Amino acid sequence: MSRVPQGHTLIVGLGLSGRAIARHLTRLGSPFMVADTRSAPPGLEAFRADHPKVPVHCGPLTDLDLCQASEVVLSPGVDPCTPGLKTLWERSRVAADGSKDQGLKRRAPNILGEIALFVRQCKAPIAAITGSNAKSTMTTLLGEMASEAGLRVAVGGNLGTPALDLLHDHPDAELFVLELSSFQLETTPRLGATTAAFLNLSEDHLDRHGDMSSYRAAKLGIFRGAAHALVNGEDPLTWPQDAGLRCERFTTQPPRAGEWGIAEHDDGAGARPWLMRGAEPLMAVSEMRLPGRHNQANALAAMAMGHRLGVPLAAMRRVLMRFSGLPHRGELVGDAQGVRWINDSKGTNVGATLAAIAGLGATLEGKLIWLGGGQGKGADFSPLKVPLQQYAREAIVFGADAPRLASVLEGSMPVTRTQDMQQALERAATIARPGDCVLLSPACASLDQFVDYLARGEAFRAWVVRHIAVLADQEPS
Repeated sequence: MSRVPQGHTLIVGLGLSGRAIARHLTRLGSPFMVADTRSAPPGLEAFRADHPKVPVHCGPLTDLDLCQASEVVLSPGVDPCTPGLKTLWERSRVAADGSKDQGLKRRAPNILGEIALFVRQCKAPIAAITGSNAKSTMTTLLGEMASEAGLRVAVGGNLGTPALDLLHDHPDAELFVLELSSFQLETTPRLGATTAAFLNLSEDHLDRHGDMSSYRAAKLGIFRGAAHALVNGEDPLTWPQDAGLRCERFTTQPPRAGEWGIAEHDDGAGARPWLMRGAEPLMAVSEMRLPGRHNQANALAAMAMGHRLGVPLAAMRRVLMRFSGLPHRGELVGDAQGVRWINDSKGTNVGATLAAIAGLGATLEGKLIWLGGGQGKGADFSPLKVPLQQYAREAIVFGADAPRLASVLEGSMPVTRTQDMQQALERAATIARPGDCVLLSPACASLDQFVDYLARGEAFRAWVVRHIAVLADQEPS
């Protein structure tokens, strides 16, 4: 059995975050070793070239003696209950909960994650965002608002640049805006964010967390040490358990005093929906570039966090007037002959798809044509039935779980099964009418037919661009 050298930090996982942890420890001059449960992890040779003196263990962690490690730092993709880690993880959680057993701490190193290392070194305020869906859009939006206000802001975490690389790349940052996953939060004993948001909670990652209660508990870690909490007023599962934490709410309903919401307001041009803080009108919904009620909720959440950080309203409004969203996340690819085509390939779970259907459906003059399917990861598709019945002209399903989707939806609306997404797009083009929206938000993973959701979204975009070009050529000059 090989052994972690005494006093070394053990990094577990040689993925993107693991390599960032290694760079961070190298900059600090802290000795470390790397382990990966795979026999030949991708990037291994490049890592050895960059860190030729660092010991590397590949294979089961049960073949590695961790007792002399100073601490064990996990990449987010590594389950703390992996064989060889589970006992250490349980001891670390006891110690984090305030155990008086100092002997327990002496007998084994603590397990923590990359964000815990980030918190140790970070000197600037942290704005942290989590949720089952929309956190990437929210993180980017808040980052742009802060930048528009003139702040030196660094944006990353689970989105884009790893948090530890942000420290190195932006040493003069006045604000860090971080998207954080449940995997990152469960190994962060105390985040201490200036403002922290929990946007929503829906079924996901149960293969890792086991059940919704454990998944929620990991997400709630975003509030540990927070000075300010922002939660979804329509989703009590996002509310912190610490009654002493100052908490604000956002909602898509008319807000109560102190809440952020949407209500009718007449500014002299007639009554129309506005983003509001209590009775204070902030911005007409029609001035936003992002479509859909779910994106209006994202805007409200970003404004609430921005307000807490001192970002002027004028700067936040300017960003909302131009911000068109992120690729594959409610992205408007094109609009031709009165039909909008929206790429929400990142909608890989039922909760994300429900948000897209409800958010867009309520704003359409016509109907929704929904494209869904792929690998459903055992999810319950039945919640899709009611909103699709309300808003959809037709559901077009494809991929490995098309039969399961069809069995849930048939009888309540027209359903067409196709072999792949291209056939689904061809069907959508034949039935779409002016005022309709064709929405790719599959509620499934993509790996049955694509490398990842990015490839699925790119295929959607390429097809739609070609289709719109053909339509343009057919128009009389």
